[in-house]
Amino acid sequence: MTETPGAVPSIPTPPSGAGAPPRPVVQPGAPLPAGAVPPPPPPPAGAPRGGEAPPEVMGAHAKPELPADALGDEELARAGEILDRISAAFSRKVVGQLELRESLLATLLAGGHILLESVPGLAKSTAASTIAESVRAQFRRIQCTPDLLPSDIIGTQIYDAAKAEFRTVLGPVHANIVLLDEINRSSAKTQSAMLEAMQERQTSIGGVVYPLPHPFLVIATQNPIEQEGTYLLPEAQLDRFLMKEVLDYPDAQEEFEILARLDAGVFAPGAAPEEALSLDDVEFLQKAAARVFVEESVRRYLIAIVEATRQPHGVIPDDLARLVDYGASPRGSIAFLSAARALALIAGRAYVIPEDVKRLAHRVLRHRVVLSFEADALEIGSERVIDAIIDAVPTP
Repeated sequence: MTETPGAVPSIPTPPSGAGAPPRPVVQPGAPLPAGAVPPPPPPPAGAPRGGEAPPEVMGAHAKPELPADALGDEELARAGEILDRISAAFSRKVVGQLELRESLLATLLAGGHILLESVPGLAKSTAASTIAESVRAQFRRIQCTPDLLPSDIIGTQIYDAAKAEFRTVLGPVHANIVLLDEINRSSAKTQSAMLEAMQERQTSIGGVVYPLPHPFLVIATQNPIEQEGTYLLPEAQLDRFLMKEVLDYPDAQEEFEILARLDAGVFAPGAAPEEALSLDDVEFLQKAAARVFVEESVRRYLIAIVEATRQPHGVIPDDLARLVDYGASPRGSIAFLSAARALALIAGRAYVIPEDVKRLAHRVLRHRVVLSFEADALEIGSERVIDAIIDAVPTP
């Protein structure tokens, strides 16, 4: 396909494969397989936990004047220690996928839900169960199929002949972390059963409301390469997800590490890791993230980006703007703000900077920007429109 005159050029793909920097092969304390690379020393507390450079080196931004109730150094230090231990548990079983780790942590801290899209076999289920193990959370996995019923998810009432009465049996959604595997294989009716749970944090069975446990995180996955027997997620359902993360294949070095850890028994089922924390630690992180300071200029920058997805004409080139059917709703702005606060805390800061917003733009907006059929024909994705908006909106 050739570019039309005036079109925004394609975004280059980062290099991968043998040229990628090496990563540790096994976790500390595990047997070292022959030919494996010894693991590096653990990062210091408060070190960046993302897959790229820390936001501080991604752009110059002066530290704002913080209010009196802002997070203090002791609270930041405790948050950093908890995040380091969760990250260590995650990295033990999941090779690479640093952006996935960052997205899962940010979603957990923001109290939202996340949609993961990738081909099978890229550790989506392993990542979800590992996060749950690291904080001793109740974990349930639901394999979605076309014949799955709403009652299979939220629960139902069963007649007890011995007592001559109905009793309520709660479904697997009543857990702290719920993995909806291949959510697009379930019917629209079953998908809608998750709407109340994801938004209201409760379910209704037989006219009785049952609150869900706290914290509550839904990790949904979908396979983009098989469309037979699948049901496209409606926009109302997609908008309930704080982020959408798209995963790619590991490079050659990472795949070598996977095989080495397999031989070392890293993936063998066992007890919770030593780094396991508690749900109280998660609650502390969520409360701390909610107190991260966001100055007015960053809020207006965030809103300008979201507004540009709704009114792209005059902001980005017309050949891209005409491909946008719908932009992000105010729920997208709320998700942006919550995710930016969480990312700042992960980076060890008590305040949000514009680079946090830029770093999250794809993950927060890619499933909220609806493009036309012409965009599909031209093989132009929402990420390209988002990149054009980020380039066009002035950074404070």
